[in-house]
Amino acid sequence: MSGRFSELTSKSKNTVAYMIREITHICRDIPKRAPGTPGEKEAAGYLADKLQDECGCSEVRTETFTVRPAAFYGYFYITGGLGVLTAALFFVTPVLSIIIGVLDLLLFIFQFGLYKELIDPIFPKKTSVNVTGIRKCSGDCKRRIFICGHIDAPWEFTLNYHFGGIVFEIPGAASVFGVLFYMAISIAALTGAAWTHTAALIGLIFIPFFILVGFTYNTNVVSDGANDNLTGCLMGVALLKEMEALGIDAENTEIGVILTGSEEAGLKGAAAWSSAHRGDFDDVPTYILCFDTIHDPQYFMANAKDLNGLLKTDQKLCGAFLEAAEDAGVPCKKGWVPPFGGSTDCTAFIRGGFRSISVTGLNMRLKTIITQERIHTTI
Repeated sequence: MSGRFSELTSKSKNTVAYMIREITHICRDIPKRAPGTPGEKEAAGYLADKLQDECGCSEVRTETFTVRPAAFYGYFYITGGLGVLTAALFFVTPVLSIIIGVLDLLLFIFQFGLYKELIDPIFPKKTSVNVTGIRKCSGDCKRRIFICGHIDAPWEFTLNYHFGGIVFEIPGAASVFGVLFYMAISIAALTGAAWTHTAALIGLIFIPFFILVGFTYNTNVVSDGANDNLTGCLMGVALLKEMEALGIDAENTEIGVILTGSEEAGLKGAAAWSSAHRGDFDDVPTYILCFDTIHDPQYFMANAKDLNGLLKTDQKLCGAFLEAAEDAGVPCKKGWVPPFGGSTDCTAFIRGGFRSISVTGLNMRLKTIITQERIHTTI
């Protein structure tokens, strides 16, 4: 780390203490921050004031957008019900079993696997919010770096909370296999195979897994979100605050913060931000570093793939981040967001035409994280 930025390392303990104080305040004194809730809006306003008053940002924008937060995880209830129908309809007509099975698999692939809005229109609307703050540089601007974290907090993933990551994954995997099983024997039944009725009766063992999918998460319990993802939010805010306190202006590089809403509802805030700012930052190379759940140094990594391992992030940016971490003496690995790991805001930014990577610090096996008050599940 060169120049006056090296002064930041001497203040790192104070910076961490500041982050902990602010995270604690938001968790304890502001209502729960589920997507599209008053708590999310209040936290966004609080952090926007910090960017304006303490971080030397020349401009701070708060922008609202429409979101349907129940849609992203609401598909769990639908896909579980379709799984039960796939099994039941075999005993009525195998053709309908195949049709419902195909619909169920498409719902899973598009809604969760690809984070596409397939069933969103059937759910009620709410209003969410994004915050953007930019600290100007010294000299002409030649590049721009945004640090991104999401304001909202996740609903509790009930199975993972009580039993751990592997139990969380089993119902989903078993449900997919169960639907494929009934589709296969339905096709066999249409060809006249005599054994399919017996196989269908055995296949009823999948019914409990179809039902369990509907209990994957609990909308009545919202995590404090201290790790997921106030850590990501406060990393950017704390950096700009310390730069302002020390009078450090990055030479030729604007540094900004993006605080997105409704990430837990399917990356909706990042998608809305990308749409609203398409072309706004084309004047110089612009990069977005999405920090999400920075908790365990053992798993600190720059992700070369996101979106359940299906989407490449910006490879040059990923390499540059790893080099910077090495120069700073911070252990960081090259990683990925694996299948069933979900996605981060990075996916929405890349789809919107921006150069972005995700940086995470959690075990993607979805282990629980211990907070001061209770254990909360992160995803």
